Amino acid sequence: MSKQNKQPLLQHPAVVGVLASLLSIVIGLVLGFVLLVLLNPGASVGGMKAMMTTGFSSMDKLGKVLYQAAPLMMCGLSVGFAFKTGLFNIGASGQYTMGAFFSLLCAIQFQMPWFVCLLAGAVGGAIWGVFPGLFKAYFNVNEVITAIMFNWIGMYLVNLLLANTPTMLASAWGASNSDRTAALSAANPGAILPKGPFAALFGNSSWINISIIITIVFAVLVWVVLQKTTFGYELKACGLSRDAAQYAGINSKRNIVLSMVISGALSGIGGGIYYLAGTGQYVLEKSILGMGFNGIPVALLASSNPIGTIFSALFISYIQVGGAAMQPAYSSETIDIVIAVIIYLAAFALLMRGVIAKAVSGRKEKGGAAK
Repeated sequence: MSKQNKQPLLQHPAVVGVLASLLSIVIGLVLGFVLLVLLNPGASVGGMKAMMTTGFSSMDKLGKVLYQAAPLMMCGLSVGFAFKTGLFNIGASGQYTMGAFFSLLCAIQFQMPWFVCLLAGAVGGAIWGVFPGLFKAYFNVNEVITAIMFNWIGMYLVNLLLANTPTMLASAWGASNSDRTAALSAANPGAILPKGPFAALFGNSSWINISIIITIVFAVLVWVVLQKTTFGYELKACGLSRDAAQYAGINSKRNIVLSMVISGALSGIGGGIYYLAGTGQYVLEKSILGMGFNGIPVALLASSNPIGTIFSALFISYIQVGGAAMQPAYSSETIDIVIAVIIYLAAFALLMRGVIAKAVSGRKEKGGAAK
């Protein structure tokens, strides 16, 4: 290949994507710091330092970063997978909730081991993902509308089922409260995700388990499916142009439904991973769980790349753990606002890609004119 035909490094899509994500993160952090200065100038430097260093301050804090990153990564994979196939899966929260319910049902009610419970979570999320897919494929109903509706339906359905299954609640296992599921340590220790190779490294940290390994495996698997298989090619073709894919002989309806089913299964596994860690209990909710929505900026920051999702989830989890260390200088509401600003500005990676691509092409044109 001649030198003239070689693509410049700064024009390579992967390099542009990484630069765009890094630039977005820097902008988000700068604006987050500006907010800290405006809200409490005296504590702003210390607050930003706490946010940026707490995650590595101890093995326990690092364990918490990995613990929170795992379900975030699965929800990011879910949203990103749907993005790649031309769909906006804003229903990841409902699928996450159903996945959590199915996992806990197998763990507490049926006393199953953790790996069966995790598979059940995937089934729960997949079931909740099939409905927006069917409505989109066969009735051309926008998936955003149906997915939002099924978020609320899923939350209230889980509340109803738990409230009418007394053996699922903490009060049936020796606790006094009946507004949450039983602690797995009391109901079924075998359903708690094992620590695996992390046991020696993180000691007695309650946060760490093999969930981060599971999620990285899924990220690689999703990348292989999308990039190296005929099925992945068909899904992306449907996302780029449903009519063109149909004309080329691809069954677009089937692929739309399968895309949402797989996307839902990924969110469902995220719900299972979070609650099978054994550190939290599902509380009968009055508002939709936020983890699925947090998957949206994870996917955007990674430009929907499954491998990039690993790093974007770790970054968002890292600043969340760091944000908690900013108290009492800043209230929890203030911290939430600052983190939200950083996350959602960091998720402007797609916009930054356009800016970088335009700057590089302009530079190339100037160089060509000078010659």
